[in-house]
Amino acid sequence: MSIRTLAELLAQVAARQKPDLLLHKVDGSYRPISTAEFMTGVLRLSHALGRLGVARGDRVALMAENSPSWPTVDFATIARGAALVPIYPTLLPEQAAYIARDSGSKVLFVQGRERLEGLLAQKPQMPATEQIVWIDGDAPGDGYTTLALLLEQGRDADPATFDAGLAATRPEDLATLIYTSGTTGDPKGVMLSHSNLVSNVVTGTQVLALRGDYTVLSFLPLSHSLERTVDYCYFYCGCTIAYAESIQTVAQNLLEVRPHVFVAVPRVYEKVQSRVMETAAAGSAVKQRIFSWALDVGRRALPYRLQEKPAPGLLGLELAAADRLVFGKIRERLGGRFIFAISGGAPLPREVAEFFWGAGIRLFEGYGLTETSPVISVNAFSKVKLGTVGQPLPDVEVRIAEDGEILARGPNIMQGYFGQPEATAEMIDEDGWLHSGDIGHLDADGFLAITDRKKELIVNAYGKNIAPAPIENALKASRFISQAVVIGDRRQFLVALLVPDFETLVPWAEKQGLPTAPAELVATPQVRDLVREEVEAINTQLARYEQVRNWALLPAEFTLETGELTPTQKVKRRVVNEKYGEIIERLYREGETAAGA
Repeated sequence: MSIRTLAELLAQVAARQKPDLLLHKVDGSYRPISTAEFMTGVLRLSHALGRLGVARGDRVALMAENSPSWPTVDFATIARGAALVPIYPTLLPEQAAYIARDSGSKVLFVQGRERLEGLLAQKPQMPATEQIVWIDGDAPGDGYTTLALLLEQGRDADPATFDAGLAATRPEDLATLIYTSGTTGDPKGVMLSHSNLVSNVVTGTQVLALRGDYTVLSFLPLSHSLERTVDYCYFYCGCTIAYAESIQTVAQNLLEVRPHVFVAVPRVYEKVQSRVMETAAAGSAVKQRIFSWALDVGRRALPYRLQEKPAPGLLGLELAAADRLVFGKIRERLGGRFIFAISGGAPLPREVAEFFWGAGIRLFEGYGLTETSPVISVNAFSKVKLGTVGQPLPDVEVRIAEDGEILARGPNIMQGYFGQPEATAEMIDEDGWLHSGDIGHLDADGFLAITDRKKELIVNAYGKNIAPAPIENALKASRFISQAVVIGDRRQFLVALLVPDFETLVPWAEKQGLPTAPAELVATPQVRDLVREEVEAINTQLARYEQVRNWALLPAEFTLETGELTPTQKVKRRVVNEKYGEIIERLYREGETAAGA
C-alpha cells in the first residue's frame, strides 16, 4: 500500500503487528519489541507532548544515540503534527543550543547525563525551549523532566484522538528540520515535508528491493538524513530493525543480529578493508599468497559479480575456491545472512568498492544531500557501475550545468532553508532545479559520477582547475595512509597533509624495531621513506599539475572532536588550512627549494 505522509506510514506499521518490530540490547542480549509495545509508547508520548503544549506546526528537538527511543520520539512528534529537529549526539552543548534556538524547538529530548548537564547550562540560550526531557532518567530534576514520566502521564491517551491527528496530516506539512553540518559557518535548517521524505521512501524501497523478512542493523546516527530515511524504508517494508549498541560494538553486533542489510559512511568500509588487509599481511607466507591470489580472482570476476551472474569456466572454479578459502570468511564477519550494504554521505573510493564486490559483498553506493531527502541516485541489483553513484531514482531528474555542476529536480527537493529565503533562492532556482554544489557527469546509460565539490575545486597559480578528491582517494588507497587533505589553491604546486593508518603502520614499525608512539613514528626516517615511496608511486598515475610535490605526516587523525571533520565525516578544509597553516607554509618553502624555485 502506497503512502503520502509519515503519519500514514505509522498507521501502516501499526497494522502489521510484528512480534519483533525492533531489537535492542538489554542485559547483554538482544530483546524484541513488538509493534503493540512500540505503538503504545508512541501513543502515550504523543498525548504527553500535547500536555506540554506541543501543537501542529511546532518543533521538537532530539539529541540521542540510536535506540528504540529515537523512533518513539520521532513518530510521537509526527502524530502531534509537529516537526522533529534531530541534533547530532556528538555536538557540543553550545552547538546543540544553537540548533534548538534557531529552530524554536519547544521541547528538547536528550540522552546521557553529560549532555543533559551541558544543555541545562545552555538553557538561557534556548528561550523557546519550555521543557528538557532526559531520556535515561528515572525521576525529574531541576529544569528537566524524564521520558519515563511522560510515558506514565500519557497512559490516559485516547486512541481515536491519536488516529484523528494522524489523518489530519497533509503531504505538504513540515515533517523535519535537519541542520546541515556547517563546513562553512553556522548550519542551516533544511525543511523537509512529509511528501519530500515519502517520495524517497517509496521509490528507494522499490529500487533496492527491500523485503519485510529482512533484519537490518542500524548504526549510522539517526540524526544523519540517510539513516533516518533508510529507517523509514525499513518501517515501510516491515523489516525488523536492530540497533547497534555503539559504533565501537558494530563488529560484535553484526555477529549477534546477523543482519541482511545495513548502511554506513565510506570511512567504516575503509576501516573494515584496512583490518582485513592487515590481518592478511600478518599471516604466514602461504596465507599471504592465497589471499593475494583470491584478490586477483575477485578482480577478474567483478563483471560477473556486478551483474549477478555466475563466472564461467575456469574463472568460476577459481572463484568458488576463493570464496571457500578467503571471501566466505570475510562475509561470515557480517553475520552470515548478509544481502547488501549501502554507502553514502561521502565519496566511496573505487578501490574500496572493488575490494568488497570482488569478495562477493554487494556494496551499493548512492548520492544525495540533506536537501534532497536525501537520495538522488543509487546503484542497485544488476544496475551497478563502479566509480558512479548509480542512476537517479525514478521520480528524480538530474542534469549537468554548463560548468559541470549537478542539478536535481523532483518531489524530494526540500521546501527551503528555515528562515533563510535568500539562501534558499541561491540553492533552488526559479525552475525548481536544486544546485548541488557537486561537479559530475552522466554517462550514456544514465549513471551519475561525482568528480568533486564545486567550492572545493583547486585553482592553481596557473589557472588550472584541479579536483582534490580523486587525488586524496588515490593517496588513501595506500594501506599506510588513512586520511589525506590536498592543498594548492592559488599555489604553484600541490602539497598534502597525511595521517598514517596507525593500525597498519604500528605492527610494521614493531617488526622494524622502530618506536610506535605516533609522534615519534611519523618523524622516523624509515616511515617517511615508506610513505615517500607510496606518494611517488601515486604521482606516476597523475598529470604533472596534479602531483603532490611535498607532504607532511600528522600524528593524530582528523576527528569531529578536534574540529577538522563534520558529523558526516567530511573534512572542514578551512579549519584544516587554519589549524595546520604553519606546516603548510613550511611544505611550500621546502617544495620551492627542492624545485630550485
